[in-house]
Amino acid sequence: MASTRRPTYTPTGRKGTAPGGRGQADAAGSPDADEVISASRSVPVQGTEKPAARPGGAGGRKSAASDSGPAANVVAFPEPRGKRRRRRLLVVLCTVCALVAALLAGAVYSPVLALRTISVSGTSLLTPAQVQAALEPLQGKPLPQIGDDDVSRLLEPLVQVKSVSAEARPPSGLAVTVHERVPVALVKQGEQYQLVDVDGVQLATTADPASVSLPLIDGGAGAIGQDLFKATAAVLGALPADVLAKLSNASAKSVDAVELKLVDGQTIVWGNASEKELKAKVLAALLKVPADPKNPVQVYDVSVPRHPVTR
Repeated sequence: MASTRRPTYTPTGRKGTAPGGRGQADAAGSPDADEVISASRSVPVQGTEKPAARPGGAGGRKSAASDSGPAANVVAFPEPRGKRRRRRLLVVLCTVCALVAALLAGAVYSPVLALRTISVSGTSLLTPAQVQAALEPLQGKPLPQIGDDDVSRLLEPLVQVKSVSAEARPPSGLAVTVHERVPVALVKQGEQYQLVDVDGVQLATTADPASVSLPLIDGGAGAIGQDLFKATAAVLGALPADVLAKLSNASAKSVDAVELKLVDGQTIVWGNASEKELKAKVLAALLKVPADPKNPVQVYDVSVPRHPVTR
């Protein structure tokens, strides 16, 4: 803290009065002995200095600094670089998001991607024209708005279709792959023969059973949907296509006594529908064994597939 002491100078007094008996001042040239000559300076205490009045001001006017208020004492610092970067990054991200949203909206609703052509594959019971006709309501709809569910819903009336998948081919094409139900047997109904799958769904009709390499299920149309039919159809559905083509008919006295007949007259004792995949492999292997003219096989028993019997 600055000192507030005021220095004072006191000249020598009259003769004989100077301390220490030092030299006497000349009476003619010395000032009055009682007069004290002093010099002082006011040193303000730190933190207590007040702004000086403006020179020539009347009545102690305020200084220019006090007239301008607190804002004159505020120092403006530049914005931190990191904050500027964050603000710019936020602006860029918002711009990119807006552009992406605009592009997506344009793709979903743009007439440029409207469906115009439909290609169909995987059909055998159906024709591609039948599938294309069923999908006609999709024409003109933007490709991004078309999914497998839309295609499946329109193809539900076609019982031959088990499942379907669709793939967009921009700018205006749609590729549809149809997975049809597989017929496993024929069921006689009047003069016609129904082609049915393992679920008993009637897929097509034919008047000539010889034109279709499928076994005939004994019991007619009344067997469809019954337990015996389901057991027989489950067995036929497990057989490979080459074995299925060698069968002439199939029958079941009960769900545990399914029998098959080959076109050559041999009988296949299948039993129930358990382990049907293993039974199908064993039967396929037995049918590949060369026939012995001296001991022809009449019965293939695969009801116990780990111990098959031929007789």
